[in-house]
Amino acid sequence: MKRRARVIYNPTSGRETLKRAIPDILNVYEQAGYETSAFCTTPDPLSAQIEANRCTIAGFDLIVAAGGDGTINEVINGIAPHNSRPKLAIIPAGTTNDFARALKIPRNDFVKAAELIDTHQFVRMDIGKVRTSSQERYFMNIGAAGSLTEVTYEVPPNMKSAFGALAYFVKGAELLPQVGKVPVRITYDEGVYEGAASMMFVALTNSVGGFEKIAPDKKIGDGKFTLIIVKTTNIAEILRLITMLLNDGRHVSHPKILYTKTSKVRAETLNSDPLMINIDGEYGGNAPAEFEMFQQHLDIVVDLARMHLTVDSRDAVTIEKESEFIEGVTHMEDD
Repeated sequence: MKRRARVIYNPTSGRETLKRAIPDILNVYEQAGYETSAFCTTPDPLSAQIEANRCTIAGFDLIVAAGGDGTINEVINGIAPHNSRPKLAIIPAGTTNDFARALKIPRNDFVKAAELIDTHQFVRMDIGKVRTSSQERYFMNIGAAGSLTEVTYEVPPNMKSAFGALAYFVKGAELLPQVGKVPVRITYDEGVYEGAASMMFVALTNSVGGFEKIAPDKKIGDGKFTLIIVKTTNIAEILRLITMLLNDGRHVSHPKILYTKTSKVRAETLNSDPLMINIDGEYGGNAPAEFEMFQQHLDIVVDLARMHLTVDSRDAVTIEKESEFIEGVTHMEDD
């Protein structure tokens, strides 16, 4: 039986250029041996998530998430709850494309991103789940809280469309003088941090907000979040940390940074002020929040030769061998 693929795409992504590429994208997956169809998301809430859930239940072999990080997050939330899950391919067409940036998926050519299916290579990615009082959401890249993480909510859609990632830097610089400490209690594998913090990150990859060295030692499939707590609101110190982050990743050893690996996180405030949780760039409820790890939960199409992230083990990688479209899986041989 021929394998089935479903392309779930956001027609407003890529300054509306993505939808013009859909016929060529469909052709790539058809040539790779998939009976391929497309679904155009609508303005209805969770449109992409509902369709990904339907396709997973229907037994599709591959789901292609085409759009920005928000669209990818919805698709993952449609797939992740199920015991039997399709493989996932990504065509990045958003503003920052953090997840695609981390996996070295082409971000400027939709067809080249689709053509990664021809590598027959998949990496088993860890996925996180956050629980707040108002909702539960899976996430693929970042959970965050604190003053500067709220910049995502402050950038108008028309500014993001016009200026892309630069819009976040402009708004971040504008908000920098307003950064304030929040008294928090952060519980993780090795202990508890209790005190003031301006930002907290619970990261699954090394790329956040376009910064590619925020977790320079991240290993794919290791079953660990990278927990980063920024313990200062001093503008000069924050600028110094950003400089270290951009240059060589030495921020991880700065005395104003708590940097550790953990399989779980609980975040709560120590006063009555709300602490908003940012999940893959979108509002995810208020603290208290609990972050749970799902190790090697999704098979995602990649090109291993392009990736610079370390893979934790051979078990985190599969290479698809095809013979008359019959699928087999072998471990990647040692280099």
